[in-house]
Amino acid sequence: MRGNVVDLAVGVIIGAAFGKIVTSLVTDIVMPPIGLITGGIDFKDLKIHLKAADAVAKTPAVDINIGNFINIVIEFLIVAFSIFIIVKGINALKKKEEAAPAAPPEPTKEEVLLTEIRDLLAKKA
Repeated sequence: MRGNVVDLAVGVIIGAAFGKIVTSLVTDIVMPPIGLITGGIDFKDLKIHLKAADAVAKTPAVDINIGNFINIVIEFLIVAFSIFIIVKGINALKKKEEAAPAAPPEPTKEEVLLTEIRDLLAKKA
């Protein structure tokens, strides 16, 4: 049981680190060229304003953060694709292990006796 807990802990730590790497990849490498292609739009600041802030009533602005959502969707797709590739590779390795040919089973005593009888009859004929 202890080995499974350690494996799980290592997986969580590596997953958290991988998440940070993917976040950096998306925000620092993928999104700037996309922003350049779309005319310099910074996706972090892309919002739909539903209600403006009111200084008199001291209410904050109500916004839908579409840019942040797009970044998170791209991060998710990268992580999902990476996990898919890893699982597919592990499954391929398992199939290779299972594909090793097993030794043919030894014939039973009855099969051995029947084979001997067949061979004796073949010699007499």
